[in-house]
Amino acid sequence: MPIPYQIDHKESLIRTKCVGKVSLEDVLGHFDDLERDPHCPRSLDVLLDFSDLETVPDTVQLMAVADRMRRLESRVRFGACAIVAKSDVIYGIARMYTVYAESQFRIARVFREFLQAEFWLQSVRNGTAG
Repeated sequence: MPIPYQIDHKESLIRTKCVGKVSLEDVLGHFDDLERDPHCPRSLDVLLDFSDLETVPDTVQLMAVADRMRRLESRVRFGACAIVAKSDVIYGIARMYTVYAESQFRIARVFREFLQAEFWLQSVRNGTAG
């Protein structure tokens, strides 16, 4: 199943939402889509919403995603990343992901609430994050 995303070109921000059962192939396909997207900016901050994610990726899958991101560097660099994860399991997995992919983001944090993630991301973008 394709992973929907929306790029705000004015803000250089990508909003991505993973819903339901998402496979590793879906995630890797998402990065393939970004790589082929002629409108994808060279640099993007990320708002990644796992609120409705039902699939729990394992460590090997997380490492595969981080590796795919590294191969995307020549096309797009990711800056700040705010991840929304409401369930305990997905929250923990998202934190592990930020460790595996830490070299792919300037800064990344995981939040339980969408509004907190948006506020933090905006504060990072404005240079007012603490």
